[in-house]
Amino acid sequence: MGKLKGFKDFIMEEEGMGTVELILIIVVLIGLVIIFKNQLRTLVTNVFKKITQDSNTVMS
Repeated sequence: MGKLKGFKDFIMEEEGMGTVELILIIVVLIGLVIIFKNQLRTLVTNVFKKITQDSNTVMS
């Protein structure tokens, strides 16, 4: 329970990053994911294909 209280205190602290800034960062990250969704999907698919191919060569 102590960690959760510490996290809440960190979020509520006015000296650090404010809630508005945190929300703006999250919105920008979500926007980037939406914009580059197809490229990210292609990249992840290619990475998993490569991992599968490499694991097949290691197993044989």
